[in-house]
Amino acid sequence: MISDFELLAEKVAKLAELTYALRTENAGLRNEVALLTSQNHDMQQRMQQAHNRVSALLAQLPAEAVNDDEEAA
Repeated sequence: MISDFELLAEKVAKLAELTYALRTENAGLRNEVALLTSQNHDMQQRMQQAHNRVSALLAQLPAEAVNDDEEAA
């Protein structure tokens, strides 16, 4: 009977350790997701800014130059 309790206590201790390890890992993954989400947002903003600059430059080109470029593609 005592060995059953000891076995159960060992299993509970292992479960507690696993729970702690998983919570720690989960917290780290949440931080990583937050960081990557922030980086993704920054990249999207940079891409939009680059798109706007390219669009502005294309708008400044004479229409003939734009047509020549489209035909070459």
